[in-house]
Amino acid sequence: MKKLLLLFLILISYQTSFAQIYDPVSFTGSVKEIGENKYTLIITTKIDKGWHVYSQNVPKGGPAPTSFTFEASKKYKKIGAVIEPAGHEVDDPVFQMRIKYFADQAVFTQNIERKSGDAFKIKATIFFMVCNDNSCLPPSEKEVEFSFKKSAAPIQNNTEGAITEKDAATKDLDAVKESITKQETPNNTRQPVSKSVEDSLKTPKNTVVGNTVSNNDSNESLWTLFFFSFLGGLAALFTPCVFPMIPMTVSFFTKQSKNKAVGIRNAILYGFFIIVIYVILGSLVTAIFGADALNALATNVVFNIVFFLLLLVFALSFLGAFEIMLPSSWLTKVDQKSELGGIFGIFFMALALAVVSFSCTGPIVGTLLVQAASQAGIAPIVGMLGFSLAIALPFALFAAFPGWLNSMPKSGGWLNSVKVVLGFLELALAFKFLSNADLVLQLHLLEREVFLAIWIAIFLVLALYLFGKIQLSHDSPITHISVGRLSLGIIVLTFVIYMIPGLWGAPLQYISGFPPSKQYSESPNGFGNTTASNTEKNALPEGAESGPNGIPTFHDYNEGLAYAKKVNKPVMIDFTGYACVNCRKMEERVWPDAGVSAILNNEVVLISLYVDDKRELPKNEQVVSKITGKVLKYTGQKWSELQILKYKTNAQPYYVLMDHNENDLNKPSAYNPDIQSYHNWLKEGIANFKSTK
Repeated sequence: MKKLLLLFLILISYQTSFAQIYDPVSFTGSVKEIGENKYTLIITTKIDKGWHVYSQNVPKGGPAPTSFTFEASKKYKKIGAVIEPAGHEVDDPVFQMRIKYFADQAVFTQNIERKSGDAFKIKATIFFMVCNDNSCLPPSEKEVEFSFKKSAAPIQNNTEGAITEKDAATKDLDAVKESITKQETPNNTRQPVSKSVEDSLKTPKNTVVGNTVSNNDSNESLWTLFFFSFLGGLAALFTPCVFPMIPMTVSFFTKQSKNKAVGIRNAILYGFFIIVIYVILGSLVTAIFGADALNALATNVVFNIVFFLLLLVFALSFLGAFEIMLPSSWLTKVDQKSELGGIFGIFFMALALAVVSFSCTGPIVGTLLVQAASQAGIAPIVGMLGFSLAIALPFALFAAFPGWLNSMPKSGGWLNSVKVVLGFLELALAFKFLSNADLVLQLHLLEREVFLAIWIAIFLVLALYLFGKIQLSHDSPITHISVGRLSLGIIVLTFVIYMIPGLWGAPLQYISGFPPSKQYSESPNGFGNTTASNTEKNALPEGAESGPNGIPTFHDYNEGLAYAKKVNKPVMIDFTGYACVNCRKMEERVWPDAGVSAILNNEVVLISLYVDDKRELPKNEQVVSKITGKVLKYTGQKWSELQILKYKTNAQPYYVLMDHNENDLNKPSAYNPDIQSYHNWLKEGIANFKSTK
């Protein structure tokens, strides 16, 4: 039963997503001597699979061309222009023109003549734009450095041409940026460019060290995914399709092998092949959907509805309505191959386990892949590695220590109870996906009260099941309830009682981010609450609404900025989303703090920009995206574009404190559940605002 509680925590916690910045291009520099005082600067570009950068020569109106700016110095002179490789030329369907691009790897070279014998460095700035088949990232700059040691022989100094070529390169770079800023709409009218967007083109420079730029957020996200997938694999062990296989398989290897060492080796190989099979499955998901195109699915309506239905099917399967089975012919063929013996036979034995146990492991694997699909890169592979490692470990450990088999609990009806409990958890999780779709579309069909009522009903029935008051068709007769089952039943019933006050407006901080927020409910101020909120007592500013915890909130950037200037307060931009779990956690756990709430209500002007807002923009505001080249049709696309262009991130929540000239007052903050740290961040920005007055 402890394992069941552990899995319950897995599925409740696992929905939290970790947005991240894509950085699919890296640059490294090297130097090659080609003659007396003549050198070639080599810039090697590594590009992640599925992405590409563009040539130095791109037709007007297309994506940003790649350009190179070399730091001016009297110690060297450029010879000619940057030479680029052959690349690929295609008729681009997005930009509707013939464009040359580079994929995987591209090597650019610049010849120079050395003019000084002293040691020195040359710094090169690369301005580029990277795209894949689905989207483009904002134009960016990175730097590489080339080092020259002190020359043994003196070199005559000649500065002719160095500054002139630098100026020419700078003009080329400025022309590129200007061409991006002055994109035209389909009606051939100039697109209005605000100061914010102009500033966003001034991309912060990333100095490249080694081959890549580190991404701590991405690494943390993958480690978290691995951890929860491993726990999901442990839960899968306690299902009737897998658990009985452990003693059977281990006994086979120990008894059929010539000696103990061979038996242990074969069992380890068996576990290794289990890992290989599931990792291949994760690799197939990555290959089919694309390594970096899955992150946007988290707020996609179709994605959420499809996976609501998928998890609903998984839940019904676990509850005993039917079994999800692979074709029996597959098992027959795999079983025949397992008789080959040797390494190939062991591989097909592992494959047979995956096929036989699919009715139990399939829904868990499917749920993990659904969650991994909302993250980018190799997330499905990492998820399957964690899951399969948990499945494989017992076979190797019990083979090495066969005496442990005597301490294993016996198979019985409790294994089916595990499946049923998993079914209830899958059912509860399914409604989170349906809620996401409802939130994004703002249909108000699954508001907070309705969502909580569904969860209360699901977990109340689960509690009754654990107490033996309800039995399903596949259950064994219950003569008594074990202490573990009783304990888990009490925990689930406690959870039900905890949720009930949420129907009347209680915050429910332990599950914040899963139910819709209090603003998305039939009674935003709590059922039967006649006390006016802060914003009802004091008239809201024109254009503002009552936001989380009654904080006056603007949803239009320009209106909020104008009001901030009027009342002489700094602006706090809140890049958020209707389906953003961490956004709700901040609003329900951090913002209600007395100190934080006082600042948000009285000392800043809050502008909440929902990046998944599906309201259609007026025709005169539907402009061409600088990232994808497509027309921005929805309000959320407009705010997402602003966040990516200006702040080079697509993570939510993302908080920015800025002055009336749209300059940042301190470093922006992402998800930060530490109340004191967040409070200090707010005070720092406000203090900086006051110091400039």
